[in-house]
This record gives sequence, structure tokens and C-alpha cells, in this order.
Amino acid sequence: MARSIQSLERAAAVLRLLAGGERRLGLSDIASTLGLAKGTAHGLLRTLQQEGFVEQDEASGRYQLGAELLRLGNSYLDVHELRARALVWSDDLARSSGEAVYLGVLHQQGVLVVHHVFRPDDSRQVLEIGAMQPLHSTAMGKVLAAYDPVAHSELLDGEREAFTPHTTTEAPELEATFEQTRKHGWACDTEESWEGVASVAAPIFDRRRMPVGAVGITGAVERVCEDGTIRPSLVAAVRGCARSVSRDLGAGRF
Repeated sequence: MARSIQSLERAAAVLRLLAGGERRLGLSDIASTLGLAKGTAHGLLRTLQQEGFVEQDEASGRYQLGAELLRLGNSYLDVHELRARALVWSDDLARSSGEAVYLGVLHQQGVLVVHHVFRPDDSRQVLEIGAMQPLHSTAMGKVLAAYDPVAHSELLDGEREAFTPHTTTEAPELEATFEQTRKHGWACDTEESWEGVASVAAPIFDRRRMPVGAVGITGAVERVCEDGTIRPSLVAAVRGCARSVSRDLGAGRF
């Protein structure tokens, strides 16, 4: 037990060192600063690198903080806070669009639904808070993969099941989709996860302009689409909702 605790303490010391001062440090610098043998420091860095907490620059061999640690650093933005900021705006989106609204965050190589507003009609619906959605075949998943490097890596490294004949599973096509998503600020899927269902989503950012979630609507293709494309009015409504939530989180105007 004592050895495990010492390893954690040393790993924490490495992360603190990389978080301050120089942006990138070499193995010798890290070992000498922390008073560790090079072999010990290298073992710690290799483990942290495998977990995504540390990255190594291929050209210089120096180390810096990794994307996974940066994502965990956003944990101060509690999911409950994100949901609280989105409550009013998501209700407004459901009313204006006439469709169900979902708020999702990256979780375990998928999209975790943390808020769900029912479609404002008398139809029977099931609350889907806590449900998981795929990254590669849903609008919210594509948005997260386009803006969040951790989500991007998890999507490309994970299995990409073809749920319907319309599901995109090949990496080149997905990369092209992510590029378009970043260019236009929204993503969609048309019958990629469920036949007869389409969705559109946009990213939510925090005060540091880091992507912390996605908001979107889902509904029948005949309502969400027109002439084979997402209705522009729905795209505008979803993007407006995402911008409003982002502003409430401190992202400012963008």
C-alpha cells in the first residue's frame, strides 16, 4: 500500500511540475527537479502518457500535459451546473422547435444524456436521462468529436457499428464531417442511429472556450428534414440555444 501511495504522490508531482513554469520539459529536467532516478521518472511519464494525462512531442522528446488531463480539469464545471444553465434555454428550444431536446456530455466513449425535454405534444414519451448515445452516429456525438480531442480519439479508436444502412463508419468520411461541423458550428444525423429519426446538435462552451457538452433536437425525419436536409429554422434554433447556454457559462459572444 505504501508503495502505491508513493507512486501516486510522484505522479501528482510530475503533473504539477508540467502545469507550471515551462510549457514542455525533458526527461532529465523532470527527474532532476523532482529528485527521481531517470528510470523512475520515465516509468511515471510512460504510464501517464498511456492514460492521456501527458503527451510527448515527437520532435523534441519533451513532455507536456495531455488532453485527457485538460478535460478532467473541466470537472469544476459540474454536470449539474451545466444542466441548470441549460434548463430554461432547452425548454424554449422544445417549444420553438416542437421536438424533443437533449443535452449530452462525453462519458465512457459515448454521449451521456444529462437532460431531456419532452416533445411538447400529447404523445407518449420515455425519459432518457442517463441513456448513452454513440459518438459516431448521432448529432451530439459528432459535435463532441469535432471539438473535443478526447472524444475524437475515443471515436476513432472505438468500434463504429453500422446501426442502419445510412450510418457512417469509415474514418475519412467522419473526419470530413468533423471538419464541416467546425466550419458551420453544428452537426446532424439522418437515420444513422435509428431509421426514421433525424437530429441536429451544436456545441456548448465554457468560459475558457472549452467544449463541455452538446445540445440538440431529435424527431421524425419528415418533421426535422425538408428535401433531404435539416430545416434551416431548426439549425438556427439549436445554435441559438447552444450560444445562450455558452454565454451563461461565461463563454461570452462568439
